[in-house]
Amino acid sequence: MAQAKSEKTRIACEIDFDKGGKQQGYLRLPHSVHRSAYGWIGIPIVCIKNGDGPGVLVQAGNHGDEYEGQVVIAKLIRELKPKDIRGRLILFPMANYPAARAGTRVSPIDQGNLNRLFPGDPHGTPTQMIAHYIVSELLPRVQYVFDLHSGGSSLELIPTVDIRYSTDAKRMKGVIALARAFGAPITYIGHGTGTTMLSAQTEHLGILSFATELGGIGTVNPANVAIAEKGIRRVLKHTGVLRSNYPVEQAPPTRLTEILGDAYYIYAPDEGVFEPAVELGAEVKKGQKAGAIHFPESPDREPVDVRFPIAGIVICRRIGARVQIGDCVYHLASDVKSA
Repeated sequence: MAQAKSEKTRIACEIDFDKGGKQQGYLRLPHSVHRSAYGWIGIPIVCIKNGDGPGVLVQAGNHGDEYEGQVVIAKLIRELKPKDIRGRLILFPMANYPAARAGTRVSPIDQGNLNRLFPGDPHGTPTQMIAHYIVSELLPRVQYVFDLHSGGSSLELIPTVDIRYSTDAKRMKGVIALARAFGAPITYIGHGTGTTMLSAQTEHLGILSFATELGGIGTVNPANVAIAEKGIRRVLKHTGVLRSNYPVEQAPPTRLTEILGDAYYIYAPDEGVFEPAVELGAEVKKGQKAGAIHFPESPDREPVDVRFPIAGIVICRRIGARVQIGDCVYHLASDVKSA
């Protein structure tokens, strides 16, 4: 696995992570441009510390058009006080700030997709510098990481917790316990092996972590925000960083599923307008029709059917009707047989 470069970060931080109390400030990402030769981009960050205890990082805005997590973390920042905390809680609501400010999945500065650039580079593009800062400065201070994602502008998902599969049985037990504490309708275990995502870095460092997918379609859904608000409070209490007397609701059950390979992702085989045939949450059979691609520019051409290559639960669907070859139109999961 690629490792974060050993050079010191070039991003300055206005707060002291070892100081007690509640601090709010900015990471100063150097950005020299025509209008501001010695300028920096301010990325908001908050640390709440109170005595000894676990270290926890909760972040959102890894992709800038995913808003539910940004809203939930902003609420936590306003609500939580040092007396509520035992240990250190770092709240990072707009991790890829340029993307989050623009409302786009990737940074408008360098087209950087933060969750595909770990462990980063302290001398690289702005997004690579952010990735390096997270790995070199934030992760060494925590034992838990919760990365709040949603479907962004192009996808809608059932609210889920996303766990990275590990051969370490103890680790899997720990992250599944965290997922059950969060209580999303669905938890899925992904069997991918990519090394450039944040989950790969946390696994390498022995940090227990998960990501979420909290809806999407480029909006803020009140029901999904409510799931996330209650879930993150339960998880923080589960880790011990929220004190035992902090009130939380009991977790609802979560459906434990897995994604075992490329067949779980259904892609457009042609360019045109996609007409979906099933709804989010449907349970589908192998060979069942997923939808059809129409060709309005050649209206006499017959539509091309798209079919599910396997059986499963539809946990994600594409929002935009206009598709190109390679666009994901559905995403499936299947129940974990041993659960």
